[in-house]
Amino acid sequence: MSDQRLLPLSAFSASARRLVRGIFTDIDETLTTDGSLTGEAYAALAALKGAGLLVVPVTGRPAGWCDHIARMWPVDAVVGENGAFWMWLDRRAGKLRTRFVQPDAEREEGRRRLQAVRAAVLRDVPGAGIASDQPYRQADLAIDFCEDVPPLPRAAVDRIVAIFEAHGAQAKVSSIHVNGWFGDYDKLTTTRQMMRELSGVDLDAERERYVFSGDSPNDAPMFGYFPNAVGVANVRDFADRMTYLPRWITTARSGAGFAELAQALLAAR
Repeated sequence: MSDQRLLPLSAFSASARRLVRGIFTDIDETLTTDGSLTGEAYAALAALKGAGLLVVPVTGRPAGWCDHIARMWPVDAVVGENGAFWMWLDRRAGKLRTRFVQPDAEREEGRRRLQAVRAAVLRDVPGAGIASDQPYRQADLAIDFCEDVPPLPRAAVDRIVAIFEAHGAQAKVSSIHVNGWFGDYDKLTTTRQMMRELSGVDLDAERERYVFSGDSPNDAPMFGYFPNAVGVANVRDFADRMTYLPRWITTARSGAGFAELAQALLAAR
């Protein structure tokens, strides 16, 4: 890990901020604060979109939520379920469109195999629960460790991850859930694919012109990929669990930290 990480956002130069064309952002405890989307954070999204920047939430939240986000929020698209798909509102056709990265049969087989994981977690990890948004998911299994259940100790969260991995599934820890799935995608691989297919942008060549903001371990691949990744201040809560940390960090936590980032980007334009 580079020692040039977790630098104050104020050190992100105006000249570099001026080159930014778009922002990808996590949702839970990056846009939201204590589980709620504040007016301040939503207004920051709208201001970024209104200034002509590409705005794309990249989240572990389910397809059912992403349908609403793509239709109703001031965004260009949304990547959901940690990279299982992206959705966007095709305004020319007046239709919501979804691009899954796996074919239907592969996704169905993954859901079938996740039933064994579900049973094992509920049997072996006391206090863990199935996430309340599970009925709206298309590809993954979300285990709640602190959203609607009393917070579990770190050892229990690690045990949930180990159960997923013992079954051959991927597992990623967010600020509230452990999400697991069968497949070789994640937030980063799908974001790169989406940008190629939807926008004709090669992120490998353009990554310095895009910012990612996040807060938790499932954001680590994005933190490692984007030179100007930004963590909201609560990213420090998970710093010892991440392979990669963001280069920049805000002074404020959660949604207020995202608004701080938005203000910094807009001030340079």
